[in-house]
Amino acid sequence: MILRSFLLTFLIAAALGYLTLLAGMYVFQRRLLYHPDRSAPAPLRGMAEVWLQTIDGVRLNGWYAPARGDAGTVVFLHGNAGNLGSLEDKLTAYLGAGLGVLALDWRGYGKSAGSPSEEGLYADGRAALAFLAEKGVSMSRVVLHGESLGSGVATQLAVENQFAGLVLEAPFISVAETAQHHYPYLPARWLVKDRFDSLERIGKITAPLLILHCSDDRTVPVSHGQTLLAAAGPKAEGRFFAQGGHMGVFDQGGKEVALTFIKRIFGEN
Repeated sequence: MILRSFLLTFLIAAALGYLTLLAGMYVFQRRLLYHPDRSAPAPLRGMAEVWLQTIDGVRLNGWYAPARGDAGTVVFLHGNAGNLGSLEDKLTAYLGAGLGVLALDWRGYGKSAGSPSEEGLYADGRAALAFLAEKGVSMSRVVLHGESLGSGVATQLAVENQFAGLVLEAPFISVAETAQHHYPYLPARWLVKDRFDSLERIGKITAPLLILHCSDDRTVPVSHGQTLLAAAGPKAEGRFFAQGGHMGVFDQGGKEVALTFIKRIFGEN
């Protein structure tokens, strides 16, 4: 009888603890999802600091360098951790190729105001495109590079616009499925508000598409990139590297692959 009472008490406590954990994960999920770096790096040499205004009134910080001659422009949408200051190697590669580059910090990152959310980041991406339109840059001369979290924004923007091309680096199927991977003991996929469902959208994209991913990525499993590639159809190509982790694809040869892809899009040798 005492043992039965103890077991019942234990089970009730465990259930209450689990429910408390679920409630906490749900309420504080955006703090768990987004990891903004609020430092304020100076623009790269050759790039000017610019300020963008979103449709919902959020002021965003960005860096911009116009294309040389008739070269295309890359819009770089960075990942979750860090900010513009972590992009030096990737932006420098594109600048060195003569491409125009626009990179922005999401709301809540770097010098940008606001707090991140799925709809907010979509608005941020649209503000970047509006900025280029004001500069006279046609979307047909734009390649989006979406890095990790930025890949979720890039796929949404590529459904809304006809770009010259799209590069997805370490992309996820959705934030919901990524959360489930990291929290297998929770019904995480059902708790997530900001879903960034790239798999649902990838088949609607008509622009040429390049997926880059590393097989040892522990943040977003390489199976996500492979699944997106299969769902994208014949317009897409992928390169998967054995090493590099989550953000090291450019160091493993991804830089050359991306530049070759972009040059081919714009008819360069």
